[in-house]
Amino acid sequence: MCGIVGYVGSRAATPIVIEGLKRLEYRGYDSAGLAVLTDGHIEIRREVGKLSGLIEMLHTQPADGCVALGHTRWATHGKPSRRNAHPHPNRNGDIVVVQNGIVENFRELRAELESEGVEFRSDTDTEVIVHLISLYYQDGRDLAEATRLALTHLRGPSALVVLSSREPDRLITARLGNAGGVSIGYGEGEMFIASDMTAILEHTQRIAFLEPRQMAVVTQHDAHFFDLDGVPLTVQVHSMAWDPVSAAKGEYRHFMQKEIYEQAQTLTDTIRGRVDFSTGDVELHQVTLTAARAQALSQIITVACGTSYFAGLVGQFMFEELANLPVRVDYGSEFRYRNPVMDDKTLFVAITQSGETVDTLAALEEARNKGAHLASIVNVIGSQAARLADSLITMQVGPEIGVASTKAFTASLVDQYLLAIHLGTLRGALGARRRRQLLDDLARLPALVSRVLDVAQQPHYEQLAQRFHDFNNFLFLGRGINYPIALEGALKLKEISYIHAEGYPAGEMKHGPIALIDERMPVVTIAVQDRVYDKMVSQIEQVKARNGIVIAVATEGDEFIRTKADYVLYVPPTPPLLAPILSVIPLQLLAYHMAVWRGCDVDQPRNLAKSVTVE
Repeated sequence: MCGIVGYVGSRAATPIVIEGLKRLEYRGYDSAGLAVLTDGHIEIRREVGKLSGLIEMLHTQPADGCVALGHTRWATHGKPSRRNAHPHPNRNGDIVVVQNGIVENFRELRAELESEGVEFRSDTDTEVIVHLISLYYQDGRDLAEATRLALTHLRGPSALVVLSSREPDRLITARLGNAGGVSIGYGEGEMFIASDMTAILEHTQRIAFLEPRQMAVVTQHDAHFFDLDGVPLTVQVHSMAWDPVSAAKGEYRHFMQKEIYEQAQTLTDTIRGRVDFSTGDVELHQVTLTAARAQALSQIITVACGTSYFAGLVGQFMFEELANLPVRVDYGSEFRYRNPVMDDKTLFVAITQSGETVDTLAALEEARNKGAHLASIVNVIGSQAARLADSLITMQVGPEIGVASTKAFTASLVDQYLLAIHLGTLRGALGARRRRQLLDDLARLPALVSRVLDVAQQPHYEQLAQRFHDFNNFLFLGRGINYPIALEGALKLKEISYIHAEGYPAGEMKHGPIALIDERMPVVTIAVQDRVYDKMVSQIEQVKARNGIVIAVATEGDEFIRTKADYVLYVPPTPPLLAPILSVIPLQLLAYHMAVWRGCDVDQPRNLAKSVTVE
């Protein structure tokens, strides 16, 4: 998870930026760097590993000045190294850039720039940004306009900060999509920029936030805001309470709302350090499974509880298609009371946000006793599930405070996708061309999630909640890989709004649930355009024939579905294995708004705990 801190003022900038980066260390990173404007030129210091290494470098190679920006990086393009650490300079060294996000089209941009004689000194996607800015930073254009024009070439969500020695009194910052936040802090004769306001709250509690497709010119005394078409904007400056809870919640009303809207960023962070898009390789450094052991596997058993169980059901499709292995998914609470068949040819996958769920831990112990290779997908580093595992994949989403899991759920889907590709490669089931396509699909995912969240800012969900918040029963229907999303949507509604909801495979509706359908039982259908689309439309028609109300999650551009469903929530088209990650977000938002309308305690629903550590 990249961290960004910038400073413009009259104080020594280096210690302010370094302290801010320390506050962002929880986000995880593999390298760190700093750029400081010193005597009219830019000094850059970069180091691999922890921030302490950069601090030690600064003791022997100081960099002093009153304007600086710093960065902590998780690798996506290029391995962790000094040359790949941020900030990245242009050829003349008079412009530097730090970025949080993924440039989806970096390969074509790099090829175009190289054909024009630009020499690259890193393997990163970020470097294309600084060279694009450099190309536009001529013919009388200022740094802000050069940055704006450069951003028109980028695909994918990004947050970035730019510094130039030619305009030494300012930093330029911009946000494309939801790859990461940008907080701008107002001090007395000094200004701050951070990817998370917790990095700067000790200096100021007056904070403005950039929305997607906005940018700002930040000087010592003020900030001026524009959209990416260059139109000036007025942005509200908030007075933030300086206490840990308010600081963590930021501009959002509830932690769950914040965690839903973080998902474009947390999915980017989940990918970081695991994929090299320049080579098309998946690098799961803590997965110890050898090619020989992977090829000898006869099955995968996935065990989890609650939301994580539904994640495992989605992963079943991924593993079977990409790794060519049979998969069984079990509840931890049931698994531990059977005598499950497994041996040293079994890959046992445990999914647990906390890493302390008692039933999942008991299942891990059972699998270890039977010789299975243990793989844990877990969010809390150092947890029991992490310590028990032979192979470990951390979710990399940061603390999830809301009891109802959102960002950990989608991250665990991406983690299984990566593990399935890794296994398929080890087992010889995936060729390089297929793997490259799968990873290119993944590179586009954060931008697609950002589009879903941008639409969510519109009043659709609020209107649905106003219409249906006093209903007592809902039915959720899905087929194929989206059937588990129907289960997850029903669970979210139950957890936080206390409405009875049931998830069901749509093809089974006629085997019982159809008897319940009437005008007081809304039916939520996941009807994206996939290979079972026609069958889902048929199910919708059956609901409508019985006076049912249909809310459909559908694919953008599908106007036909509007003739069948009463309400439609659109998601962008995406390949089938990644479709559940988009399909679930409207259901998270629907549950959230319903709970708010009903006056429920969204973050701490009654009777529920974040981690079930006792039976």
